Amino acid sequence: MRITLIESGKTRDPFIREGVEQFRKRVVHYVPFRIETIPDLKNTRNLTMKEVQNQEAALTLKRIKSTDYLVLLDERGQEHTSISFAEYLNSLEGQVKQLVFVIGGPYGFSEEVYRRANAKLSLSKLTFSHQLVRVIFMEQLYRAYTILKGDPYHHA
Repeated sequence: MRITLIESGKTRDPFIREGVEQFRKRVVHYVPFRIETIPDLKNTRNLTMKEVQNQEAALTLKRIKSTDYLVLLDERGQEHTSISFAEYLNSLEGQVKQLVFVIGGPYGFSEEVYRRANAKLSLSKLTFSHQLVRVIFMEQLYRAYTILKGDPYHHA
C-alpha cells in the first residue's frame, strides 16, 4: 500500500515544516509515502466560504484516482486510539493500493469532497488549525507504523 497526504496551501510556520519533515523521513522507512500540496488560492478576499471550498475541492479531486481510498481528516470523523489507528491501517493493507489522506483548508471540505470520501478520521475532539494538523497527523502515522512493526516508539 502507498500513502499520500494532500494538504491545502503551504506550511507556513517553520516549526511545523520541520516537524512534518522529521516524521516524513521516518515514515518512508515503513511505507511508500508522499505529500502533495495544493497551491494557495489567489484573490480569495471576495469569495464566500463555499466558493473557496469548491475551488479547493476541484484542485483536490483532480489529484485523486477513482481507485484511491480517500480518508478526510475531519472533526466529524471516526476517532481512534493510536493502537486502533495502527490496526485500521493494517486492515487496509492488501485491500487498498493507494491510501490518500486529505487535510482541508481553513474552511474544511465541500460537499463534493465529502461524497467522494471513503472514510473520515478525527484526530481529536479538540479543534486544531489545518496547519497544525499536519504535524499531528504525521506523528500519529509514524507512531502507527512503529506499533505495527513492534518498534520501541510507542510506550503504552
